[in-house]
Amino acid sequence: MSVKAFELVPVLGQDLLIGDKSWISVDCIECCGKNLYVATSDCCIYHFKLEEKASVSGRLAFTPTKQLHKYLGVKKAVNELKAASALNRLLVLCDNIVILMDMISLEPVPSGAKIKGITAFVVNENPVTGDPFCIEVCAISMKRKTVQMYTVHEDRVQLIKEISTPEQPVAMAVDGYFLCLAMSTQYIILSYNTGTSQDLFPYNSEDKQPIVKRIGREEFLLAGPGALGMFVTAAGISQRAPVHWSENVIGAAVCFPYVVALDEEFVTVHSMLDQQQKQSIPFRDGHILQDFEGKLILATSKEVYILVPLPLEKQIQDLLTSQRVEEALLLTRGARRNVPKEKFQGMYRRILQQAGFIQFGQLQFLEAKELFRNGQLDVRELMSLYPLLLPSTSTFIRSHPPLHEYADLNQLMQGDQEKITKCKRFLMSYLNEIRSTEIANGYKEDIDTALLKLYAEANHDSLLDLLVSENSCLLVDSIPWLEKHKKYFALGLLYHYNGQNEAALQLWVKIVEGQLQDTTRSDLFEYIVDFLSFCSNHELVWKYADWALQKNEEVGVQIFTRRPLDESQTSMNPDDIVNYLHKYKKAVVMYLEHLVFDRNVQKEKYHTHLAILYLDKVLELHSQSGSISEELISARRSLKNLLQHSNLYRVHLLLGKIKDTDLYMECAILHGKLEEHEKALEILVHKLKDFEAAEDYCLWNSNRKDSTCRQRLFHMLLALYLQPGVTSDALAMAGVDLLNNHAVEFDAVRVLQQVPDNWSIQLLSPFLTRAIRGSFHSKCTAELTSGLARSENLNYKYAKVKSRGNIITLSDKKVCQICQGFFTEPIFVRYPDGGLAHIQCTTKHHSLPATDQNFASRRNVMK
Repeated sequence: MSVKAFELVPVLGQDLLIGDKSWISVDCIECCGKNLYVATSDCCIYHFKLEEKASVSGRLAFTPTKQLHKYLGVKKAVNELKAASALNRLLVLCDNIVILMDMISLEPVPSGAKIKGITAFVVNENPVTGDPFCIEVCAISMKRKTVQMYTVHEDRVQLIKEISTPEQPVAMAVDGYFLCLAMSTQYIILSYNTGTSQDLFPYNSEDKQPIVKRIGREEFLLAGPGALGMFVTAAGISQRAPVHWSENVIGAAVCFPYVVALDEEFVTVHSMLDQQQKQSIPFRDGHILQDFEGKLILATSKEVYILVPLPLEKQIQDLLTSQRVEEALLLTRGARRNVPKEKFQGMYRRILQQAGFIQFGQLQFLEAKELFRNGQLDVRELMSLYPLLLPSTSTFIRSHPPLHEYADLNQLMQGDQEKITKCKRFLMSYLNEIRSTEIANGYKEDIDTALLKLYAEANHDSLLDLLVSENSCLLVDSIPWLEKHKKYFALGLLYHYNGQNEAALQLWVKIVEGQLQDTTRSDLFEYIVDFLSFCSNHELVWKYADWALQKNEEVGVQIFTRRPLDESQTSMNPDDIVNYLHKYKKAVVMYLEHLVFDRNVQKEKYHTHLAILYLDKVLELHSQSGSISEELISARRSLKNLLQHSNLYRVHLLLGKIKDTDLYMECAILHGKLEEHEKALEILVHKLKDFEAAEDYCLWNSNRKDSTCRQRLFHMLLALYLQPGVTSDALAMAGVDLLNNHAVEFDAVRVLQQVPDNWSIQLLSPFLTRAIRGSFHSKCTAELTSGLARSENLNYKYAKVKSRGNIITLSDKKVCQICQGFFTEPIFVRYPDGGLAHIQCTTKHHSLPATDQNFASRRNVMK
């Protein structure tokens, strides 16, 4: 694809150069700074001064001023011109002789220094001598297969090396120690320092003119086979892809990132970055193309031109205008080496941003996002495309010059609502990604407010996620926007985040009451209750508690039952809450259950209060219906559970309330709490006739007590079953079942004394079997325990005898291992490890572990 990278600007016309001498032609050119030298076919050298000026339109123009000309006095053509500004010398190759001339006067140096027998020469732009007062020249000698290296000073020339080549060189370039030579049949790389050479690729010098150009440090451009411009390093390898030019190329030069090629009809420009031809300029009869310090000069036989590169920024902008994003970015990255670092970074960021907007306009959102992020785009540039998205308080002004030509999203998408919706979805995604990154620093309020607007407009679920997390949404813009889109629940969340809890609750209550329409949450009432249960503003809690309890007592009471356990009870005292809940029968019961069962509050008044409420409900339900209802069963179950497991309620108070009722089970439990087990069991056995409940009573009443208590209760129950004068067949069978099911809980001897004489052995066989097994097990356990005790005692006796059998020597040199003092009397303590100590030291300063208490006190005679 084409791009205008260069403009062809005329410098010297025929009238200024050769006038009406049509037989004269331009043979070679040299340019050094403002000095332009032109050698013509009549062996004359012209010196011009070039002045560069920019027109009003920005185009460059060159004004040549002739300084003088010099006729060399021979009839041979000038083959090469090369200026050495450091020496103020002009090297002229004519008639196989290199002459040194003054750059200004064009007079030969007085010393007459020259190089003879030369067919071509080049100056080493990367010299190895290190001498600033000379230049290095590499020349092709007329001698067969020889290249010569010279140092050229102001008034003398010195041959420093002569290098043999495999064939006679035709053309060459030099860099440092490396020569790139075009032979008659192939190109080679030759190091004149080491003498090593490397063949590159063949070519035929009879078919085409060889091209060898140094384009950088240890890198050369060659005319390769197949109309390819080949890049070759001094190591003989290619690190760039070749460019494809015409078959008839006669000259080439590099102006990074372009390769410029000259043929008989055109100047073509090729990119070194993507190897594509970018520009073609008609140019007939051209035969010279040279690069002079970055200035490309072209010449026909009669005229001289300069190929002026357009500013890189303009080339890139032209590509962006044509929406050729990839080419623009490739050209920008390729220009990094030629632009100062700081300037490049700023330019590159801006180009990335522009490219991002182009991709955005084409709905290439992934590419656009990557370009925006890499270009560090101020996201407000993108947000400003969306009408009303930036906050009303924003002072943002778009970049100048602008990054794009769009007024807003409607213009960009030409009113296509489907495309606009896609753009909004992209912006939602992009803003959400960057809101927690460094890109958002400085304008997080703008980003979060824009996200809120987009989410609300699109009815997006992420609106709630945004508002319940840390955000910087501006109230002044967000409130009317949420109201406009009827997002009242979300507005309440925004109020809450900004500390306006009362405003939030007012909104939510209106939604629940149907005054505002918002279907965001179907469980909004439960949400409000949950919100109040964690609300630290207790005045607000008390204000809305009545509304919640009137709405639903079971749910509303959670305002108090779900409060944090670590909350201060100054204004949320349980006593105050209980008093407040008196008018709500269900709520007060649920709250007391919360205190008693969930929080395990050990206060008599709460347990008694809850028990009375349970009892009142049972009595009320009992009096209302003659039959037993599910509600009554549930109420009695709750009452029974509390009476059984709590020990804090006032038993006599409750007993007084139910003693004249038929709540026998509850009455039995209360007698049990008073340790009146006989009364309790009598009620269960004779009034309720619930033998299973009687057994359960014995079990739960003796729970966590010793076995004697349980045995006493079971014998008490058995006595009731076998009570003379009262016993019936049912009671007798209950007694048998009791013995057989709980044999381990009875004293067998007492049982045999209690049971009637007429009971058969078979009737009591399960009981007797278990009793005998239990007795035998007890006997075995006792014998085992006794045996283990005797064994342990024997071990202690053995250790004692063993410790007494050892000889202990106590002398005046022995010291106490605790106080380090000497022994003054033969009384000491010996540790199992053999250490000795004073008795008083052991008592005062040392406490032995249980395993080390086995030591001996001895009296020995001091030796």
